[in-house]
Amino acid sequence: MKRLDGKVILVAGGGNIGNECARRYAAEGAQVVIGDIKIETAETGARAIRDAGGEAEALLLDGGDEASIRDAVAFTVDRFGGLDGLHPNFACVLEGTAGTSVLDLGLDDYDQVFRVNARGFMLCTRYALPHIIARGGGAITYTSAGAASQGVATRFAYSMSKAAGQALMRHVATRFGVDGVRANSLAPGVIERPGQPEEIKDIARRLAKIPRLGQAPDIAGVAALLMSDEGSYITGQIINIDGGVTMRA
Repeated sequence: MKRLDGKVILVAGGGNIGNECARRYAAEGAQVVIGDIKIETAETGARAIRDAGGEAEALLLDGGDEASIRDAVAFTVDRFGGLDGLHPNFACVLEGTAGTSVLDLGLDDYDQVFRVNARGFMLCTRYALPHIIARGGGAITYTSAGAASQGVATRFAYSMSKAAGQALMRHVATRFGVDGVRANSLAPGVIERPGQPEEIKDIARRLAKIPRLGQAPDIAGVAALLMSDEGSYITGQIINIDGGVTMRA
């Protein structure tokens, strides 16, 4: 038996990591829905799963819009009969320009980062939790970032929003563990993707203790463990997948 046989998982946010996690969930036996603000990204991921013999659907999901999140959860439950796992994976980064700090970031950009990264993750959780509890429990795995606990010179709003997501994860693990719900955060390091600047790759190679760049399957393997019953005693954790850049007790 595959580890995720009979489980239904909504991946909220596709792309390099999200689509690969969805592919791994399906390969382990799950029925998967991929939602993304770029519907073609979700469709690419779902099509690859179906071509490999799995079950997957794609839909438009805007992490900054409550109705979109609500409808994505409702579609998943209606299509596959329930919900066992949720993986919020989308992110908004608007202050990537060099030199942006707390002194000069526009408030509209600040609010949008939090609208998507913090409010969006909260809304995904709020709409999915009742269905996960109704199934007797399950797992929520949030994609976070090492920036949530690092000192950063720029992208401070992104870092703040990711720290907020980790606080949400700990709340869910604490409050809903009694209902059989587990919650954890993944904090990927630099994960190789098409079009990535070479200077970013060079920095990542220098910092990592493992002499290679991270790959999307590195994230998906841990995510599949956390969604499965083999991860049933892991909750409330921030798991850094960054080649040893982050080390803590």
